[in-house]
Amino acid sequence: MEVAIYSCIPKGTPAFATTCVTSLAGALLLLAAFYKRMLSALRKDWRSLVRGSAILALLNSAYNTMFLCGAKSFDITSGAFTYCMVAVLLPVVLLSLRRRIGLETLLSVVFVGTGIVLAVGNSLQGEQLPGLALMGGGNLLRAIFIVMLADMAKKHDPLAIAIFLSGFAGIFSLVGWLWQDSRLIFGLPMSRTLIASWTIYSYFIVAIAQSFNTLAMSKVTATNATLVYSLEIIFSIIWGIFLPASIITPVDLTPTVTLGAVFIVLGNLMEILDIRGKRTEYESTKQEVKR
Repeated sequence: MEVAIYSCIPKGTPAFATTCVTSLAGALLLLAAFYKRMLSALRKDWRSLVRGSAILALLNSAYNTMFLCGAKSFDITSGAFTYCMVAVLLPVVLLSLRRRIGLETLLSVVFVGTGIVLAVGNSLQGEQLPGLALMGGGNLLRAIFIVMLADMAKKHDPLAIAIFLSGFAGIFSLVGWLWQDSRLIFGLPMSRTLIASWTIYSYFIVAIAQSFNTLAMSKVTATNATLVYSLEIIFSIIWGIFLPASIITPVDLTPTVTLGAVFIVLGNLMEILDIRGKRTEYESTKQEVKR
């Protein structure tokens, strides 16, 4: 769904502006609903909560900005598939942190990676390489973000993390927006499409989806969460089929795109298999976090 919304944002809208407005709006929505939980979490260990949230927010605002810039080089289908690269890069991050990786995760990576190559490989043009580099860099930062968020969500109240994460991301993006254009919102060509896109993104992606993701992170491993994220492609294709052409470029559901989506779904199913015992992997991850 994120990629579909990216496609709806009018060209010329600064990426910093989108990240800033939607993050701050989402933070206010979450604060209004869960301020008591936030205060309770602050009383327990405010230094660790605020410091960790600030680091996560810096990563979040950075990769969101890179995605928004990189997605401009692709249509909704190719953008959604490149958005799934995080599932391929996550094992690299985990290995660099000396974390264990299950056999089912390696199989998932193979299937997801194959799906991405099938869908995007033949259609990739030379002028899209800078956008691909931005998407790749953003996915690497997102993989680091997911690992850190999974660790932190097991130590602090997930909803408190979501509030501070969104708030700090908005502030960091505001600094970038000021550097880019000191007029801020007064320098934007406002339109109903832009306002609608920001509203939907603030509510559904920042406030709701990010809260659910953070809550889920307290119960699962970073690998589980990342593979589920790669199902973004299915929702993006659905939105690309049904949204009018006046808003986004319609999805061209070619055989390779369809086969690529099937491989990504199979990759997610592989993660469900308990080939080497995911419970053991999860318990070892929890012990590492506690240390």
